[in-house]
Amino acid sequence: MMVDREETILKINTFLIEEFELEQHQLVQNASLKDDLDIESLDFVDIAVILENNFGVKVTSEHLGKIITLRDLYQFVIDYKEN
Repeated sequence: MMVDREETILKINTFLIEEFELEQHQLVQNASLKDDLDIESLDFVDIAVILENNFGVKVTSEHLGKIITLRDLYQFVIDYKEN
């Protein structure tokens, strides 16, 4: 299944802005979720729930450990949806 990359990125950015009070200009692909966006460990649980609810993506703690940057998050969701 072909995934609309831009639409997926837009949806992810929208929930990050709404849930974590981030600004659009902060959402650059190489931004570190922890260091640049100040997303804490407990926030990753919220992200996992949101991804499951919005995209049907099941996220394990193993997956979360590999998601360092915003680009990683985008790519994880896109890859999951394509498989």
